[in-house]
Amino acid sequence: MRALRFALIAASLVASTAFASPTDPKNGVEYVTLAQPQPVQQVGKKVEVIEFFMYHCPHCNRLEPSFEQWVKKQGDNILLKRIPLPAQGANDPEAHLYLTLEALGRLGDMHQKVFNAVHVQHVRLFDDKAIIDWVSKNGVDQKTFLNAWNSFGVMTRLHRLPQIVNDYKIDGVPAVVIDGKYMTSPSVLQGSLKVNDEMQLFPATLQVMDVLVARAAKTK
Repeated sequence: MRALRFALIAASLVASTAFASPTDPKNGVEYVTLAQPQPVQQVGKKVEVIEFFMYHCPHCNRLEPSFEQWVKKQGDNILLKRIPLPAQGANDPEAHLYLTLEALGRLGDMHQKVFNAVHVQHVRLFDDKAIIDWVSKNGVDQKTFLNAWNSFGVMTRLHRLPQIVNDYKIDGVPAVVIDGKYMTSPSVLQGSLKVNDEMQLFPATLQVMDVLVARAAKTK
């Protein structure tokens, strides 16, 4: 599983020996600057924040409550996007599920339900049939879901995911990219802080994100 694993550039590894501070993050220590910045969606002065995740990733599941609180705290400062990492390639069922729920406007009531199904109820949503059966039993009309599932828009976005992940150089999740150029994650903080405890890593990651959002906002 590609959860919480990143291949950092050599310069980042060297810099990781520097003093680590989530409230004063350094490039190559608490975050990495993408060699090739990516285009961002412009909505006023909001800073684009992209969370890369997988539903079956246990770290993503445990981070989710704190991440949701962070998003609410940021409010109108940010424009949030989520991008599912397609672990099974261009037809990844979990990524397909996310994009379909997004197209239907059902993430608000279904996103956490999916995490709960996978990690609490231990439902195996690893193929199309299992997913379609599950959503039909959880408040989503099957015909409506299948229309969106098979739609040109959803299929086009699904097949583009591997290229998007490659463009952002994402090799594991959870990971967050801010303003199309700064990437941080619990894994990056794990390397800089030399700790494995998620109770320390998650708050530290969110602190770094606070600083990077503020830094990016100054350029708007």
